[in-house]
Amino acid sequence: MIDIAWTSREVTRDDETVAVVLRRDFGSPVDDVWDALTDPERLKRWFLPVSGDLRAGGTFTTEGGAGGAILACEKPFLQFTYGGETSVVTVRLSAREESTTLELTHTVPVAMAQSGAGALWVGPGWDEAYLALELFLDGKEAQGQVTPEYGRATVAAWVAAVETSGTATAEEIETARQMAVQQYVAQE
Repeated sequence: MIDIAWTSREVTRDDETVAVVLRRDFGSPVDDVWDALTDPERLKRWFLPVSGDLRAGGTFTTEGGAGGAILACEKPFLQFTYGGETSVVTVRLSAREESTTLELTHTVPVAMAQSGAGALWVGPGWDEAYLALELFLDGKEAQGQVTPEYGRATVAAWVAAVETSGTATAEEIETARQMAVQQYVAQE
């Protein structure tokens, strides 16, 4: 099984927003990671095909119809809406010797997430993206790596992050966990 401990997961909540934060060191230089995130030809090889005007002020659509507006796009900082104007993803890259730390923060209004348990709606999906990016940067294929075992492990990791944050009740967490299992655990 792929070790999921390589990603740091955090859930935060204030009066207006709930955020998931993922941090991971990738064994590639900032320029390579940045290109993998912003070059449509490379992006489609590990994430999804993306079309649109991929610059600050532009808009984009992913295969399947989700998309958004690009709010900022200047290395090492990328910010865009995703799936709705109040769903904001911020990506920061920082160099660490021969590697790059990628920090991704996905923020939504409390009204949308309902509680910190809303992290289970998106957190495991970002875990899958981090896995695919890691494999892509290592020259490997991501296809078939998201097994039921991997899906269960990422859901459990996000449950633990929500519990640690104290931003949701046990009932909210369990309801969100059940939904996340249905969405992110591949059918066996």
